[in-house]
Amino acid sequence: MIRESVKSTTQWLMIAAAAVMFAGCASFPPAPTAAASADYNYKIGPGDNLNIVVWRNPELSMSVPVRPDGKISAPLIDDLDAMGKNPSSLARDIEKELGNFIRDPVVTVIVTGFVGPYSEQIRVIGAAAKPQILAYKQKMTLLDVMIAVGGITDFADGNGATILRTAENNAQYSVRLKDLVKRGDVSANVEMKPGDVLVIPQSWF
Repeated sequence: MIRESVKSTTQWLMIAAAAVMFAGCASFPPAPTAAASADYNYKIGPGDNLNIVVWRNPELSMSVPVRPDGKISAPLIDDLDAMGKNPSSLARDIEKELGNFIRDPVVTVIVTGFVGPYSEQIRVIGAAAKPQILAYKQKMTLLDVMIAVGGITDFADGNGATILRTAENNAQYSVRLKDLVKRGDVSANVEMKPGDVLVIPQSWF
């Protein structure tokens, strides 16, 4: 699992590096204003914190972190895969595990520290004030991302920025960050999708 995560991160970096190189040299269609999916369900990822509540069994209820390998450990449970599952499906898996020891367990899983799987995180690279990785949230917009990373630098080519949309086979869209951040043009605001990479090139002059 760790090797897969490292491989995935390396692939993202290679794609992102290529996107930075060509962002200012090519034209792309504008990013769609709406992008959120109505049936989106949060998926658990490494670094998330989970509250596991076992009804009528407080000694089995506890808060656990999702390990870097995407698994969790809890009383009577060893190395259960959690990454990529939603809280309800993970709760059913825990019930199956606990069913070997107690009768008819009823489990609720509550996510408290949201990170999400690598494939759904938003990556901001290039001339942002604080380039970083962000957890995706439903209806998250470009403006939300800009607030989180502190805007763009003085040397950024804001209107030459692009979104690399991994959910659409690495399709690339242009966005107008300068108009949005520097001029307050809300028409330049668009919704993000899980796995988007925001590429902000530097200005050539």
